[in-house]
Amino acid sequence: MLRLALSAALLLAATGAHAAPADTAKTALGDVLAAENGMTLYVFAKDSAGQSVCNDDCAVKWPPLFANAGDAASGEYTVIERADGSYQWAYKGMPLYFWMNDKAAGDTSGDGVGGVWSVARP
Repeated sequence: MLRLALSAALLLAATGAHAAPADTAKTALGDVLAAENGMTLYVFAKDSAGQSVCNDDCAVKWPPLFANAGDAASGEYTVIERADGSYQWAYKGMPLYFWMNDKAAGDTSGDGVGGVWSVARP
């Protein structure tokens, strides 16, 4: 019985299924969602709930917050499948991204880019 409990605990720890992929961070724009590395996360107005349309060159400039195949939804966070078969975290259904021009934790230079990008808010 103890062996089974330990195996289950190790499996959960290995998949990250119990941890939210982002946290709230204070920035010059107020509270935003940030990844574990402290970098600001963004949402794309052209996406729809549960679906990313930011691929190819777009995904180079706006790298997705990737998830592992074994990651599981937690609270307002879900995992979506991208067009290329990879997985991405979403918050309240909206896919989450980084911005290539943010250089340090707390940067928010991607907010407002092209009139379609905005910081992800908790």
